[in-house]
Amino acid sequence: MNENINILIVEDDNGINTLLARLMEKKGYGVVQAYSGTEAMLHIEAKDFQLVILDLMLPGITGEELIKNIRKTKQMPVIVISAKIDKKDKIELLNLGADDYITKPFDIEEVCARVYSNLRRYMKFSNNNVSVNENLTYKDIVLNKETKEVCVNGKNITFTAREFEILELLLTHPKKVFSKANLFESVWGEEYLGDDNTVNVHMSNLRSKLQKANPKEEYIETIWGMGYKII
Repeated sequence: MNENINILIVEDDNGINTLLARLMEKKGYGVVQAYSGTEAMLHIEAKDFQLVILDLMLPGITGEELIKNIRKTKQMPVIVISAKIDKKDKIELLNLGADDYITKPFDIEEVCARVYSNLRRYMKFSNNNVSVNENLTYKDIVLNKETKEVCVNGKNITFTAREFEILELLLTHPKKVFSKANLFESVWGEEYLGDDNTVNVHMSNLRSKLQKANPKEEYIETIWGMGYKII
C-alpha cells in the first residue's frame, strides 16, 4: 500500500530534507522534495499527495502561507516540523489548517509514528467504499459520506478531514453528548491526555464555517462541563 502514498517534504535545509526523504523512502512511501514554498506549490498543483511535511521558515512562500494555500483545495494531512513551536504557535497552526506538529530537534521514531498515524486517519477518511446511507442530513446540512462533501444552506463547504469526521460523528449520533475525550479518541484515534487545545480549535473552526454558511442557524451546542452535541 505504501507505494501508492506520496509524501511531499518541504524543508530548505538540505541535510534535514534529505534525512526525512530517506526515512520516508525506507518506509516505502513515494517522496518528492521541495526546498521553498514556491517550489512546493508547483508540486502540489501538479501531483496528488497524501501527506505534507513542512518547515515554517521557508524562502518564497512561507510555511504559514503554504498551509493557507493548501487548505483552499486540499484535505491531506499537513505535519509542521519547526524549531519554534510554543503553545500560541500551535493554536495558530491548527487554525490555519495544520494537522500535527513536531519540534526540532526531532526524534526519528516520533516522526515515523506521527506520519503513520496521520496517514492511517486520512486514508480511512478518503476511502469511498461506503454503500449504505451515503447522506447524513440535519437542518440545512447535507453530508455525503462517500464523496466527503458537505453542503450547508445550499453552499458547498470545504472542511479538513478532521473537521469532517467531527461533524460526521455528531450527525451520526444526534442525541449523544460527546466529551472532548470522546471526540479526540474517536477522531484522532489516540489516547486523550487532557490537552484541550486541539479539540477546541477544530471545533471552533467547524462552527465558524457552519455559521459563515448560515449565520441565522445554530447547529452545535456546548453542554458545559460535559461536551458537545447537535442542537
